[in-house]
Amino acid sequence: MPPAGVRGWRPRAARRRAVTNSLNSAATRISSADSTRQACVSGAHPARPRAASYPEAMGAIQVGTASWTDRTLIASGWYPPEVDTPEKRLRFYADHFPLVEVDSTYYGMPNERTAALWAGRTPAGFTFNVKAFSLFTQHPTRLASLPAELRPDREQLGKDTVYQRDVPQTVTDELWRRFLDALGPLCRTGKLGAILLQFPPWFTISRANKNYILACAERLGAAHQPCVEFRHRSWLIEDNRAETLNFLSTHGVPLVCVDMPQGHASSVPPVVAATAKLAVVRFHGHSEKWTSKDIHERFGYRYSLEELREWAPRVKALSEQAERVQVLLNNCYRDYAQVNAQQLMDLLQG
Repeated sequence: MPPAGVRGWRPRAARRRAVTNSLNSAATRISSADSTRQACVSGAHPARPRAASYPEAMGAIQVGTASWTDRTLIASGWYPPEVDTPEKRLRFYADHFPLVEVDSTYYGMPNERTAALWAGRTPAGFTFNVKAFSLFTQHPTRLASLPAELRPDREQLGKDTVYQRDVPQTVTDELWRRFLDALGPLCRTGKLGAILLQFPPWFTISRANKNYILACAERLGAAHQPCVEFRHRSWLIEDNRAETLNFLSTHGVPLVCVDMPQGHASSVPPVVAATAKLAVVRFHGHSEKWTSKDIHERFGYRYSLEELREWAPRVKALSEQAERVQVLLNNCYRDYAQVNAQQLMDLLQG
């Protein structure tokens, strides 16, 4: 059964506390370019109703997890026995958290019918962040994940995976169009949050890569909010940090602040800064097996209450710099993310 305080979570009476904590890092300016992102960005419409089940004491801070369908989560017992269908699980999840990240869209193109079901099974005020398709962020992409009519010939290509450079520009353009069209139901119901652009470890700081980030933002247009997560330290080492933060803030692109294992090729320092009206924090855990190819070994880490307690004032401080803050627990193994997300919500309300 789920641990106490998780399955039975219900909101407390609304209350607000003044936040006096400030970021250790220098504040970055928020560009007016950010204000042009409207229409389908969840939370961009002040008049859009919030779900009554979400605590107003949280203010503009949303907390959630990076999955609600992981097989180890289902096996953990976090969902009650009677919550035994995809529809019931999403409804149950949405009773506990106001935010979730969809990562299946990284591995394969989204489906409009599925997006419509997600929208219909969640209350007003619920937000879906969506991870961009792997091809868009310069990751290797399985041929089989491309629509058949857009798929390069396997025999001519001589491999089972492709990079963006391996496909015609017209194919990339069509994939972007289909990707955004499929998210239409979330967009139209005000439930689409940010599009996560998580770049690979070989995506280092350079003028060309900055231009690529801007090209992705342009493809998303004013109706879709990008956020950028780096997996190479060159972007946020001390010598380059101000340059990166200034670049992102100038163009109104949120930096994804990360908590993750250090000392690896893909490690990024835990810089906490707001570069747009939206701030995003993702918790990846501190697994000693970060380099494992087993995703559950990589992310199988349960945060201690003390670790989360250290982060609570940082998140509150971000909410003083940004209009909205999204916090996502990506330690998706069993119920670790859900338990930690609930604990962090309790700390933020305390």
